[in-house]
Amino acid sequence: MTATPGTLRQPANRKRNNQDLGDFTTTLRVIPISGLAIVIGAVCAYVAWALLRLIGLVTNLAYFHRWSSELVSPATNKLGVYAILIPIVGGLIIGLMARFGSERIRGHGIPEAIEAILMNGSRVQPRVGILKALSSAISIGTGGPFGAEGPIIMTGGSFGSVIAQFFHLTGAERKTLLVAGAAAGMSATFAAPIAATLLAVELLLFEWKPRSFIPVALASATAVGVRYHILGLGPLFPVPLHPASIGFDGLLSCVLVGVLAGALSALLTVAVYGAEDLFQHLPIHWMWWPAIGGLVIGIGGLIFPQALGVGYDTIGALLRGDVPRNIIIGVLLVKSIIWAFSLGSGTSGGVLAPLLMMGGALGGIEARFLPHEGAGFWELISLGAILGGTMRSPFTGIIFAVELTHDWNALLPLLVACTVAHGFTVLTLKRSILTEKVSRRGFHLSREYSVDPLELLFVDEVMSTDALTGGVAIVGVGQLVSYRDETLRAAVYRMAESGVTRLPVVNADRPAEVVGILTLEDLLRARVRHLEEERDRERVLHVGPRSGPGRGSTDPVG
Repeated sequence: MTATPGTLRQPANRKRNNQDLGDFTTTLRVIPISGLAIVIGAVCAYVAWALLRLIGLVTNLAYFHRWSSELVSPATNKLGVYAILIPIVGGLIIGLMARFGSERIRGHGIPEAIEAILMNGSRVQPRVGILKALSSAISIGTGGPFGAEGPIIMTGGSFGSVIAQFFHLTGAERKTLLVAGAAAGMSATFAAPIAATLLAVELLLFEWKPRSFIPVALASATAVGVRYHILGLGPLFPVPLHPASIGFDGLLSCVLVGVLAGALSALLTVAVYGAEDLFQHLPIHWMWWPAIGGLVIGIGGLIFPQALGVGYDTIGALLRGDVPRNIIIGVLLVKSIIWAFSLGSGTSGGVLAPLLMMGGALGGIEARFLPHEGAGFWELISLGAILGGTMRSPFTGIIFAVELTHDWNALLPLLVACTVAHGFTVLTLKRSILTEKVSRRGFHLSREYSVDPLELLFVDEVMSTDALTGGVAIVGVGQLVSYRDETLRAAVYRMAESGVTRLPVVNADRPAEVVGILTLEDLLRARVRHLEEERDRERVLHVGPRSGPGRGSTDPVG
């Protein structure tokens, strides 16, 4: 019996022996990797603490001329017009560090982590992590309108990668430990262990497997456990609980919030890379670009001081719903412009905190015409939706917003708004603000995860039998074979490792007798079924009488 081209068969009258197959392929190897991840999580909590203190130190020295590591806002400085010079000096220092230290310190932090995972075998040089932390502290401390989370993610990831490189590990295991460090850094910064784990799954791991999820989750949890002792408990932005039910009109309003957040997400993404394109046309070396970005930051800070720095105080005020209209407009106009322009200049800084602020400001405008659901409600929903739309990580946006505030009643509205915002940007933009930079460096990645169709089909469903002489053949001793009860994925790996394109198929209990031949053409036939499921459309159920050949019954089973 031969499988007809374009079709697959299910072997009849034979009980399949697939007891060795399981839901997952994870082995006991996950235990020592988890142990290393826990150590990395603890270390990265202190790394996050050190970077936050360094940002505070630079801010105090630059704007207030005092020695203190307390996190303060540059907006309260008394320097007047001379404050314009501070971001320019910061940009000059970063440009010098990037040119003579490492060019990898330029950018958000998360795209660099993605590139290290996908293109560099999850290997990060130790100096990159150190220089990234220093450059980010200088950039944010001298007024840069960025967040610390991107640099902390990159720095934590570099520590995880460096620790992994001291051990005899596979590339997949190094990736797991790099991502464990990145997730731990974000977890310690925001006291958001679940959101940090989800970000790792949705954006960094490029797989959904226990072998990587378990170590990353344990590292994230460890980082928060250590954070309690060095930075304090969460939530970072406490708010009063909002209503448990907001009604049908409230949910419809969440759809509108999602659409507006998706539109703003797309606009911000276009603005960042539009600014980067402008800098590409300048007839000067890129080393000077951050200083030009610093000039724009200085002017923007003179117009609207609250646009300078991380802006955690402004985010907290937005979520409490007690921010005046001029602050909201200033965030949406000045903060977004100087953030996009300076980030496009190639300076060092993160995107999460600015997105939180701009999302909250958008919600502040929406709160003036949407149904009243409590102070700060629409600011919170819009904040989460901006994250879901801009980063294309909707579950991260939902849980992140909840962990930042501990307002669990907001889960359903956040689900609606984040999903709509995510759908908007998926349909309007090819890439996110994080993956666009990876694409501009000549690489491509897919954010869609699915089960390999070759994992769902068995060898005996596609093998050919017409090539056998007399219905049976004998394999030689040591000849490479495939087993009829194994998945096509296992057979493909065996072909790839050996370089052969045809494998004899045998029964596991009679390994000397050939029952079929597996070829590359058979494997392609399996792929065709997957394509048909994606492409072919048919109407399965019908209402009313039908006529014509093959249409005598409406029973979907018979």
